[in-house]
Amino acid sequence: MSASARYSRLSISLHWLTLLLIVVVYAMMELKGLFPKDSPERAVMKMVHSSCGLTILALTMIRLTTRLFQRSPAITPAPAAWEQVGARLMHAALYAFLIAMPLLAWFGINSFGGTVKAWGFALPALAGEDKALGRTIIDTHKLIANIGYALIGLHALAALKHHYISRDNTLRRMLPTRA
Repeated sequence: MSASARYSRLSISLHWLTLLLIVVVYAMMELKGLFPKDSPERAVMKMVHSSCGLTILALTMIRLTTRLFQRSPAITPAPAAWEQVGARLMHAALYAFLIAMPLLAWFGINSFGGTVKAWGFALPALAGEDKALGRTIIDTHKLIANIGYALIGLHALAALKHHYISRDNTLRRMLPTRA
């Protein structure tokens, strides 16, 4: 596959690094319940969860910026118009998810009077203390996290559908390969 038929190395690297961090974020969320509430293990898991989430936010901003300057390689053979619309909607939903989740957590933690830290560095507060608002924001964060499972699953299923059923180059454009 020619270089022009693939995403740039930067785009490919950011895509797969984002996926890896999403796996870590969800793993920390799902596994923290194995430890008592105030245990050191749970505190580490919460720190990794929030730090990876905020890293995803930064990577997403970089990804969106690169999309402004790099065209997506063509899909061959071209999918139907409805699939192209669906893909655009799915990508918009995924980007909204990747931006909203860390920001909701940041606002929510600040609303509870907490300080948000990423990799040990305290971040500025985005909101003042309002515990009722904080509860609503964190509940929304948790709801969207569950929706995220469906978004990510549908994205992966669509890539597999393109690869194995449509037999186009959708998936191959984003796969990491050796130069």
